[in-house]
Amino acid sequence: MLEGDLAVPPGARGIVLFAHGSGSSRFSPRNRYVAGALRERGLGTLLMDLLTASEEEVDERTAHLRFDVEMLGQRLADAAAWLATGTATRGMPIGYFGASTGAAAALLAAARSPEGIGAIVSRGGRPDLAGPALAQVRAPTLLIVGGADTVVIGMNREAYGQLQCPKDIAIVPGASHLFEEPGTLEEVARLAGEWFARWLAAPEVKT
Repeated sequence: MLEGDLAVPPGARGIVLFAHGSGSSRFSPRNRYVAGALRERGLGTLLMDLLTASEEEVDERTAHLRFDVEMLGQRLADAAAWLATGTATRGMPIGYFGASTGAAAALLAAARSPEGIGAIVSRGGRPDLAGPALAQVRAPTLLIVGGADTVVIGMNREAYGQLQCPKDIAIVPGASHLFEEPGTLEEVARLAGEWFARWLAAPEVKT
């Protein structure tokens, strides 16, 4: 049993499923902030844990499950399938917001269900961990990286070159991996909101 927090504002035009990074959970203050900003734009959000409580206890000691992107990607795909048939979310366009290793899981899940996902945003992600699946992603994908996160910038640029879908990469000046610097997380929320508004919530005006 996986736990999650689903919030669907009245008249929601789409829903974004959050995939958290290594060692994080649905209580991540950074992802909860971005989720709140997306809801203000009329999007529903589902923040969920991709590990069970017992798995999290094991992972705290071994740190191996958080890097099992194949397993995490399958669970994310299952959650998207649940959203597609849920009473409050049936028929809504679905997007993924992935952080750190969660970005790889989101890309893998989207590659497995190319018709089911409308847009993807990665924050400080490790899209490189998705490997060959990157070339199979069809959902428009935005990679957001901190300007001070130099190692991850390189990983994202390499992954960007492998993506064959509509794509963009945004470097937030002065931001570290966790976007803790003043104003940087707000910039992430703005960029993500604009990307989902363009590709997810308003499919009739896609260009």
